[in-house]
Amino acid sequence: MSLKIRLARGGAKKRPYYRIVVADSHSPRDGRFIEKIGSFNPLLAKDAEARVVLDLEKAKAWLDKGAQPTDRVARFLDAAGLLKRAARNNPKKAEPGQKATERAAEKAKKVAAAAAAAEAPAEAPAEASAE
Repeated sequence: MSLKIRLARGGAKKRPYYRIVVADSHSPRDGRFIEKIGSFNPLLAKDAEARVVLDLEKAKAWLDKGAQPTDRVARFLDAAGLLKRAARNNPKKAEPGQKATERAAEKAKKVAAAAAAAEAPAEAPAEASAE
């Protein structure tokens, strides 16, 4: 049986509240769990004490038994100093996609053509008045 330490959602519509639970990886998100080890209230300020409440003794015990935390719970455990989470880096995330690159190239081409068209008629009358 593979165990996960994950969030189980509760609360009303648009008012989320999460329990941090240890559950079988095959059970539903809000379904059966083995033990509740904490809670997370995302509506509170990031520096509020009650935003993340975690029983560190229980979390450590479950990690020793082989439970795998999800990404979000791993962040909480890292902030508590219980687990070291490797920093992620995806430099390609900010790069525009192929379609956006094509649209930008097309737009630059149109702007250059419009600038060339605006300069050409402006030079012709200037030459005529010089004569």
